Amino acid sequence: MNRTINMIALTLVIVGALNWGLIGFFGFNLVNFLLGGWPLIERLVYILVGICGLYSFMFYMYLNHEI
Repeated sequence: MNRTINMIALTLVIVGALNWGLIGFFGFNLVNFLLGGWPLIERLVYILVGICGLYSFMFYMYLNHEI
């Protein structure tokens, strides 16, 4: 279960990072392009990416224990 949650969180953080990279380099919002017809779903994706970003802070704790 924990591994599944970690993989989902990491995937959404990567999607968010790639989306911001596309916005920064080309002014192209992939999430809006894919979900522009569904603004509530688009907003939900942004919320989930933000939550996963916060969740990813736990990896710092993991890295501290590994060192």
